[in-house]
Amino acid sequence: MKVLGIETSCDETGVAIYDSERGLLSHKLHSQVDIHAEYGGVVPEIASRDHVRKWVTLTKACAIDAEIELNDLDAVAYTAGPGLAGALFTGAIAGRALAWQLGIRALAVHHMEGHLLAPMLESPAPAFPFICLLVSGGHSQLVKVESVGCYELLGDTLDDAVGEAFDKTAKMLGLGYPGGPALAKAAIDGDAEKFKFPRPMAKSADLNFSFSGLKTAAITAFEKTGRDPAAVNDIAAAFEIAAVEALATKCRKALLQENMKTLVVAGGVAANLRLRALLDQTIQSIDGELYFPRLEFCTDNGAMIAYAGAFRLLEGENSSTEITVRPRWPLDEMTAPSDR
Repeated sequence: MKVLGIETSCDETGVAIYDSERGLLSHKLHSQVDIHAEYGGVVPEIASRDHVRKWVTLTKACAIDAEIELNDLDAVAYTAGPGLAGALFTGAIAGRALAWQLGIRALAVHHMEGHLLAPMLESPAPAFPFICLLVSGGHSQLVKVESVGCYELLGDTLDDAVGEAFDKTAKMLGLGYPGGPALAKAAIDGDAEKFKFPRPMAKSADLNFSFSGLKTAAITAFEKTGRDPAAVNDIAAAFEIAAVEALATKCRKALLQENMKTLVVAGGVAANLRLRALLDQTIQSIDGELYFPRLEFCTDNGAMIAYAGAFRLLEGENSSTEITVRPRWPLDEMTAPSDR
């Protein structure tokens, strides 16, 4: 089965073609970073308009790279949530219209399930069951994954997700947009020992996250220096190590609590190199296994939507012809394909 995946949940237009027999055939991504940079964040209407401008060109390019015609497609999968309502609608309408034109099936895909399954595109791929750390956008979650659609939420963010804390801290430090990568880059040249920040909820009995206090601590430290540019790299380094240590502590606790050895990490923050290194040490300490998607599939992309859609379509799923999106869509509301 050849499935076209369309991702338009926020500020990146991703299109990909996945073949259930041959694997990923092609993928294209258009980032809107340059468009939104002057505003210091994503402007929803601008994001929606740019998706409309780009998805057709990307789809045609994917078909060329995959060496197929659009008529060879068996189905279309599109992101229906969570995300920005307008951006989601552009992808949903595009996916539905193309499926109708070609006379093929279409399926609405959960954005976070796409991230969770992205490591399945790698070789070797993780085997079920596993614990997944989902760190994307406004999400910082620990999920117990028994199989596709069988998800148990073990821990969630109580306030700012880690990605939001990275972005907000970077903005206050004057590091620009997008904040997460900018802060990580600044941290490379910083001395994390010059500032001491708390490891949020590291000693709590539960598996929840909270990064608002850490963000505030970093910003307060910067204010106390008189907003000295010379302190930026050191504060960035101290913030980054505190954030990733908090994540690693909860991951280890979750694995031990559930008596499991396999950890999957997905979402934009999964691209953070310090997090990858620390989680590798954590997993080695319990003789476990660690899986990440490749760096280009940590951020939003069409490949993860095509894969997630293909899996469910092969199990007989199909979405109604009514076009609906869910800007808020809890992952634990998903069900296994066999339960539908």
